[in-house]
Amino acid sequence: MYKPSAKMARPDARYGYVPPVMVASDPGREKYDGKDISPIKHTRTDPVSTFSVDVDTGAYANTRRFLSAGQTPPKDAVRTEELINYFRYDYPLPASKAAPFSVTTDAMVTPWNPDTRLLRIGLRGYDLPRASRPAANLVFLVDVSGSMNSPDKLPLVKTALAGLSRELRPQDKVSIVVYAGAAGLVLEPTNDDAKIRAALDRLSAGGSTAGGAGLKLAYQIARDNFIAGGVNRILLATDGDFNVGVSDTRTLIDMVEKERDSGITLTTLGFGTGNYNEGLMERVADHGNGNYAYIDSALEAKKVLGEEMGSTLFTIAKDVKIQVEFNPAQISQYWLVGYENRALREEDFNNDKVDAGDIGSGHQVTAIYEVVPAGFKGWTDARRYDALPDDKPPAMVARSGEMAFVKLRYKLPDGTTSRLIEQPVPAMAMWNRRAPSPDFRFAAAVAAFGQKLRGDPLLAGFSMGQVSELAGSPTDFYRQEFIKLVGIADGLSGSR
Repeated sequence: MYKPSAKMARPDARYGYVPPVMVASDPGREKYDGKDISPIKHTRTDPVSTFSVDVDTGAYANTRRFLSAGQTPPKDAVRTEELINYFRYDYPLPASKAAPFSVTTDAMVTPWNPDTRLLRIGLRGYDLPRASRPAANLVFLVDVSGSMNSPDKLPLVKTALAGLSRELRPQDKVSIVVYAGAAGLVLEPTNDDAKIRAALDRLSAGGSTAGGAGLKLAYQIARDNFIAGGVNRILLATDGDFNVGVSDTRTLIDMVEKERDSGITLTTLGFGTGNYNEGLMERVADHGNGNYAYIDSALEAKKVLGEEMGSTLFTIAKDVKIQVEFNPAQISQYWLVGYENRALREEDFNNDKVDAGDIGSGHQVTAIYEVVPAGFKGWTDARRYDALPDDKPPAMVARSGEMAFVKLRYKLPDGTTSRLIEQPVPAMAMWNRRAPSPDFRFAAAVAAFGQKLRGDPLLAGFSMGQVSELAGSPTDFYRQEFIKLVGIADGLSGSR
C-alpha cells in the first residue's frame, strides 16, 4: 500500500482508484511455461529454421536464484537462449548505422560430440549515445500487495527503480502507479530524482492483488503523458501473480498488444519466490514489445536498470527475425539450441504483420545450432530414400561451398516495412583447424549447462565438470559467477 505524507498533494483526481477484483491464489506455487526441447531436423526435408530473436535474461537470474538456494531449478524454468544471452560476447560494432546491428557467424567442433559442429550466429546492436537517446515517458507500476512483503520483493523493487531514476535526464519523466487492494497514481510525472525516491520510500506491502486494474491505470497515465517520437514504456515490478482485474490471460495480452501498437511498450521485472508466475511475466513482456528480467539481488538490479538501461529502454530495431537455410550438400541434420517458444513458421519470416522480438541499444543476441556435416554420423539413421545418387538440384551443387545461408528481417523503430540482411556461411568454417576462441567456448559451455539442466539426452554423457572446463578461466565477474553455479549444479546432481 502507499502511505502519503501529510505535505503531499492528493494524486490527480482524474485517475481516482480502480476497485480490486478478488480471486483465490496459491502463494506456494510457482508457474512456468516450458516447451519441449527443439527436435532434430533433417535438412533434406526441413532445411529452413525460422525464429524470433530473444533478448530476455530472466531465466538465467531465476536459475541462479534456485542454485544459490541449493535447489535444482525446474526444467521448465530453464530457457537456454536466455542463459546464453545473459552474457556479452566479442561481436564487432556495426560498420554504420545504416544497419542497426552487425552479424557474426563462426563454427567449432562440438565439445560433446566430435561428429557434429556448433554454428554460432551473433548480432550486436549499435550503442546509442546518451545525448542521442529520445526522451522517455516511464510509468513505474509497482505491486504492493501482501505477497510483496518480503526482503527479496518490495525492498528490492525500491532499490531497482531508485537506481533507474538516477539515470534520468531533464527531458525524461516518471510516474508511479501502485496496485494492491486498489490501484492508484502516487506520483505525478516528474524527473526530480528526490521526489521519485521519496515516493518509492513511502511504499509498503499489504492487501490483495489487482494487477489488471493497475495495468489499465498505468496505460491511461502513459497515454496522457505520451511523448511523440520518444520512449513510452511501463515497467511492471511484481512477483508475477498479477493477472487479476482482467477476465483471462488472453484478454490481458490483447490489451497489451493494442497498447503496444499505439506506441506504449511494456517491460516486466520479476521479484521473489513462492507465488512467482514466470510464464505470464515473460509472455506479457513479449507481447508488449518489451523485455523480461528477473531481479534476485541489488547487483542484478544495477545491471538491468543501470548498466543496461540503454538496451532495456531504447529500441534500435523491432520485429527482428532470423531464418537459416541449411545446405543439404553440406549439412544432413541440425537442431537449434533453445528458442523453443520463439519458433516461427517459414512463411512468417516475410510477413511484416507477424510480431517478433526487439533489439535495444547495445543489445546482443546469440543463437547456436548443432549440425551434422554430410557424411558424418547423425543422431538418427540415414533415411533409405535420402541417398538417391543424382537428385541434387543445380543450385545445391553450385552453392556447395556454403553450409548455410542466414537471413534477418527487421524494422526501424518507427518503421512499418521490414528490411533484409543476407549472409552466407562458408562450409570451410566447419573445418577450421584453429582452436575456437575462448569467447565461443564460453558460449558453448553456457549452452551445454542450460541443456543439461533441461535434461537433454544429447548431452547425457557430458558432465558438469566438462562444462566448467569448457568455460575456461574467465576474469569477468559474471562469467566467474557462472563457473560457481556450474559447481553448485554438479554438487546437486551428484547428491541425488
